[in-house]
Amino acid sequence: MKAASEYHGVLIVDKPAGFTSHDVVAKLRGMFRTRRIGHGGTLDPMATGVLPVFVGGATKAADFAAAQDKSYLAGFTLGCATDTQDTTGTVTEVSGRSAAAPAVESALRAFEGRQMQLPPMYSAVQVGGQRLYELARKGVEVARPEREIFIQQIQLESFDEGTQKGSFSVTCSKGTYVRTLVHDLGVRLGTLAAMHSLQRTRAGQYPLSEAYTLEAVQRAADEGRLGALLRPTDSLFLEYPAVTLDDYGWKRAQNGAFIGFSHAGGCPQERGALCRVYYDGVFRLLGRVDALEKGGLALFVHKNFF
Repeated sequence: MKAASEYHGVLIVDKPAGFTSHDVVAKLRGMFRTRRIGHGGTLDPMATGVLPVFVGGATKAADFAAAQDKSYLAGFTLGCATDTQDTTGTVTEVSGRSAAAPAVESALRAFEGRQMQLPPMYSAVQVGGQRLYELARKGVEVARPEREIFIQQIQLESFDEGTQKGSFSVTCSKGTYVRTLVHDLGVRLGTLAAMHSLQRTRAGQYPLSEAYTLEAVQRAADEGRLGALLRPTDSLFLEYPAVTLDDYGWKRAQNGAFIGFSHAGGCPQERGALCRVYYDGVFRLLGRVDALEKGGLALFVHKNFF
């Protein structure tokens, strides 16, 4: 088995139901024998699916993963509401009003685009220095600011008019509460709704089809092949163009200085552009094109991974 310090990369985990994201990280710390592990986007205990986990030097990229769009498959039940907006909570209200599939489909489509969303009380959002869920557990509800979210795509996948249960797929921005979408779906339909299941099917670049169960990771650990499960750190940034530094450019990057385009092959020349930066065939940093005080543009270190 490798020494702990030799593991660097991204592990795509298929989180099981009943585990917190922290539980997953804790188990993996034992398998990899290192504390340098973090995840890139919290999943509630009831949720399953893609949880990117960052090991060793790759932990520097975790915040970037958390900020990327996510895709989900959500199961919902119409006719009831709970205090948590999902079926792990206590039922607070029921409704005898039902909905037809075309109405559900139309109501879901209306969510697409940019909008404001009110975070649920059972959430980790802080108001006045306190987590909302801490107040909710005391039976306290407080005013909290709405947050802007973006729904790129949402589609009804199934709906049984008899049981009033269905599912929808959604691709959304960071900070979107899918259970709140379910709650708001009930409101739009003139009834109530609660989420009964949630599976994250994609996190940024990483689809569920490439995720490993904890059992598969444990087998790899037992067989001494954990490293084979890790994806390279730059796999998180494949949407950005690749740039190659020459010796002089790499020296400047190491000193935190800007790099002229003549020393950064393939660099986009557009202000604000991000890029994957390599030297000697190795991913070294995430670069950003920005303006120089004296005028013109150059490549700057946005986040180093060396």
